[in-house]
Amino acid sequence: MFTIKKLSCDAVFRQHQSRATTMRKGKIVGACDKLMTWYKPKTCPKGLSKDEFLALPPSITVREIYYYIVIPGFRTGRVSLITTLLDRATYSTLEIVGLYGKRWDVELNLRHLKTSLGMDVLRCKTPSMIRKEIYAYLMAYNLLRSLMWSAGTIYTTPPLRLSLQGTRHHLINFIPKLLAASFKTRLRIYRTLLKIIVHKAVPERPGRSEPRVKKRRSKAYPFMTKSRHELRKQLQTA
Repeated sequence: MFTIKKLSCDAVFRQHQSRATTMRKGKIVGACDKLMTWYKPKTCPKGLSKDEFLALPPSITVREIYYYIVIPGFRTGRVSLITTLLDRATYSTLEIVGLYGKRWDVELNLRHLKTSLGMDVLRCKTPSMIRKEIYAYLMAYNLLRSLMWSAGTIYTTPPLRLSLQGTRHHLINFIPKLLAASFKTRLRIYRTLLKIIVHKAVPERPGRSEPRVKKRRSKAYPFMTKSRHELRKQLQTA
């Protein structure tokens, strides 16, 4: 927390389960909203070096917000949030809760980079080429997001409701036509592309929950831990 503030940044995250939430401590500033003082631990935690621990201030003020998630058929869950956004007049309780709820979009964006665009496996061998490969993925991702933003803005559809994978497929199909067309025709084709992108928006599914399982069974082959040349040699001598 102190490191985040030292970088002139703010954060909203879920409180660790080892900390108990009680309204008996702290300064209450609203319903389910209070200011808390966290004190420096007596011993250095495992995740910090000795120099980092010595640089910590004696105490830090944070804002604690808690709310309940009620889903029919499930046990009511309580969520406690910690944030460095202390001004309740500027950042209301509902805005903080809504901001934390948007963290799922970050997870989806990372999944798109790794799964949809295939960045989960980097194929370059040297550090410089790996950086270039990552930059290429980020450029492609930003290109797709800019198309989704343009399509959503022009046709009044929330960009986050558009499919990134669908946008990728449509763009690949339109690239030959865009390259072969003249300037005036290219503009018309581009507008058609944007219209197709917003044609099928992703339905809004609040509270969606999916199991973390694999749909298909993987093959029962061992991992490739040696070079292909060595493995071929083993086959020949077997």
